[in-house]
Amino acid sequence: MIRSELVQKIADENPHLYQKDVERIVGTIFDEIINAMAAGDRVELRGFGAFSVKKRKARLGRNPRTGEAVNVAEKHVAFFKTGKLLRDRLNRI
Repeated sequence: MIRSELVQKIADENPHLYQKDVERIVGTIFDEIINAMAAGDRVELRGFGAFSVKKRKARLGRNPRTGEAVNVAEKHVAFFKTGKLLRDRLNRI
């Protein structure tokens, strides 16, 4: 599912809301998650999962084409851990 499909699904399920308003709501939610993570905070959506930021230390890597050693700088990466409800629904057989 992509962002526009999410907006359309929410708009379809809530006919009293204008599509522009739904787009603004979804955009605001994503922006707030991004802002919180940029500030180093953890974002938890109960039942769905938690977004956090992990720090990867600088290291010596290898260029896969040439095998040459390459310095890889320290960086921060987004990390997502699934919640119990999501994990259970994915593993339901």
